[in-house]
Amino acid sequence: MIQVLFFAQVRELLGTAKLEFSAQGINNTEQLRAALAAQDDKWAKVMASDKLLVAVNQTISNWEASVADGDEVAFFPPVTGG
Repeated sequence: MIQVLFFAQVRELLGTAKLEFSAQGINNTEQLRAALAAQDDKWAKVMASDKLLVAVNQTISNWEASVADGDEVAFFPPVTGG
């Protein structure tokens, strides 16, 4: 299982902070994002890759980053400030 975490507005819009997702057939962060987005229209809108950053095992990653059983993947909105 992959531990999936959601932060900030992503968490608020989805109504959940975390879930476990089967690692079967999931090889990278883009495949995980797409599988989550396929759940329904709400998930598809929130999981649009142009609105998200991703981290694997607490390291900022890209959409080609490998994931495997036991990994932790976090999705969060781009951070801005000043």
